[in-house]
Amino acid sequence: MAVSKNGIGRQSMADRVKHELLGRIMDGRMAPGARIVELQIAEEMQTSQGPVREALRELEAMDLIVTEPYKGTRVREVTPKEIEDAYDVRAALELLAAQLAAKHFKGNVEDLRKAAHAVLTAAKRKDARAYGTYDVRFHRMIVEAANNRALLRSWEALAYELRIATRLGKGHVDLMAAQDVHWHLIDELEKGNGKAAGRMLAENVVTAFHQHS
Repeated sequence: MAVSKNGIGRQSMADRVKHELLGRIMDGRMAPGARIVELQIAEEMQTSQGPVREALRELEAMDLIVTEPYKGTRVREVTPKEIEDAYDVRAALELLAAQLAAKHFKGNVEDLRKAAHAVLTAAKRKDARAYGTYDVRFHRMIVEAANNRALLRSWEALAYELRIATRLGKGHVDLMAAQDVHWHLIDELEKGNGKAAGRMLAENVVTAFHQHS
């Protein structure tokens, strides 16, 4: 029983470390290229190096960090090509997502309207950080409504590159103009017009890439 408890405790701590580091990487507190020192993280989180090592292995499997001989472990740096590739794939995924989700949203877009209002409010306040958060939530609602787990997993795998691009592009985007497409998209989904909504969503992703590049 003691071994089992230790195993559970170790795994729980590894999860805690992983989620803490994941949060720091995704919100920019740990920037691309930042060095990650195993012992330092262990001391900070008051744990041994074992759970930290397990957490780092998982983050490396997620392609968020890299470990190189003589250089140690660092947050992965993202190239302009990787960002462009991520936007290309996101456009294709969201095109499909809107087509699959149209039947779910036909005559049923109240939640989407609430999400779009949150985006609009952030745009009016010129709050780029809040805008990014609510905009991702809006897009995620459409991807989730497609009811395709493989599609959702693929979409989520792009999160790191897209967040890097968003941070790089802060302050260069007309938020009020950018949010306007949400309302036209909702109108098409309410009618169940998945093809038109998909094209609109894909074009919006391409536009966002050019704004952030």
